[in-house]
Amino acid sequence: DLWLVVWRGKWLVVSIIAVCAALSVAYSLTATKWFQAHAVLMYAEESTGPLSGSLGGLAALANVGGLDAGSSRDEALAILRSRDFAAEFIQKNDLLEAFAGFGSETPQGELDMRDAVKFFHENVLRVQEDRTSGRVTLSIFWTDGHTAAAWAKTTIELVNERMRQRALQEAETNIEFLKEQLTSNNIVSLQQSISNLLETELQSLMLAQGNKDFAFRVIDPAQPPKRRSKPRRTLIVISSVIVGGVLALFAVFIRNAFRTRAS
Repeated sequence: DLWLVVWRGKWLVVSIIAVCAALSVAYSLTATKWFQAHAVLMYAEESTGPLSGSLGGLAALANVGGLDAGSSRDEALAILRSRDFAAEFIQKNDLLEAFAGFGSETPQGELDMRDAVKFFHENVLRVQEDRTSGRVTLSIFWTDGHTAAAWAKTTIELVNERMRQRALQEAETNIEFLKEQLTSNNIVSLQQSISNLLETELQSLMLAQGNKDFAFRVIDPAQPPKRRSKPRRTLIVISSVIVGGVLALFAVFIRNAFRTRAS
């Protein structure tokens, strides 16, 4: 009986499916093309100095000696995902105008930094971390493949530079503190410990000055993609045909129910 109902309404079914398929084809052909450029990164090895283990207590009191690997990794990843970093990236690349009009609820010309940062996190930047291997995949989505690859490279350089500058400032502050303590203390054993810590901080300072890959090392750099990542035209059309078929069956059964009740 159900099959007979569907057969009697076959032209309605065909019409609804055809309309859904036509709309999906029109959308997939006119929708903005997005390309994905991704880079594979590894965390840079944290150097805490050869004496950090034996002088751990004093280093903790003085707040020197470098960060442990876990906290340094978390900090680098947090900076990469932060709103402040996104705002800095947008300002450096002058992207406020470029982001205007891409699905934002704010009218074009009224887009401010908060809207741009939200758009950047929701549509442009994607960061995935594999805790087991320590591998980080950074993906940039944009309407031009070469621009996406360039932005991925710039993002990595910017976060490495920010982490490096922060480490330089901390090392310089620690060195000044240790120098003051070295001149103000007369205990020989304490002076020796402070001298060792000062040597460790000087080593950290030199390493930070000459290390461009301070937070992340690039294992597989981003390349301009050859094919778009979205819209996925085949998937859109197939999904629309399935949805259209379901809607058509509902329409046929509802129409048959009304006709039965009327008769």
